[in-house]
Amino acid sequence: MSLECRFIVRCAVPLVFMMFCACMSLGGCSTVGIEKSKYSVLEKDGRFELRLYEPCIAAETVVESDFGEAGNIAFRRLYKYISGENRTSQSIAMTAPVNQEARSEKIAMTAPVSQERSGDKWVVSFLMPAKYTMQTLPEPLDPSVTLREIPARKMASVRYSGTWSQKRYEEHRTRLMQFIEKRGWKVLGESVFARYDPPFQLPFLRRNEILILVE
Repeated sequence: MSLECRFIVRCAVPLVFMMFCACMSLGGCSTVGIEKSKYSVLEKDGRFELRLYEPCIAAETVVESDFGEAGNIAFRRLYKYISGENRTSQSIAMTAPVNQEARSEKIAMTAPVSQERSGDKWVVSFLMPAKYTMQTLPEPLDPSVTLREIPARKMASVRYSGTWSQKRYEEHRTRLMQFIEKRGWKVLGESVFARYDPPFQLPFLRRNEILILVE
């Protein structure tokens, strides 16, 4: 969140993006007050960084679609989950038997929301707030949404502003791969496209990142 969803802006902004705007902004075009991925910077060279990320939990879904539409489809599923389309089982101890009461729970939005390729599909994820564990997170009602623990990891990153087009994504991914090769690091996973801002944020003010797992 999030582990990055990252979307291509269309002529009309879908309702789900309006929901995203409401979650991601507190009276302005920013992510102030939104919990973000926790990491420390190990190395820095201009826009490039080597980061050590803390362990986290992500809610994720797999979408078989093109680069831009995958984010749209996935966002609907994941937003429903954090908005209450989930099941929390609360055990209530009584004389006998032990009863379970099902209820829903709303989960705060985090940043970024991440998108990465998996074969010919895209995996899009929201990072869960740090206060949750796998035991305390509510169960998704949608079987296409799953929860996953992500261990501490080193990620090479490049930060840039501008539009969310696939062309810009590919351009900066190539630059990051060149930086990784220059440093002699080993790539361990697919690139992750992380978008931190709501769709109405001015492109030149957006925080976009490409992240790649390395050692």
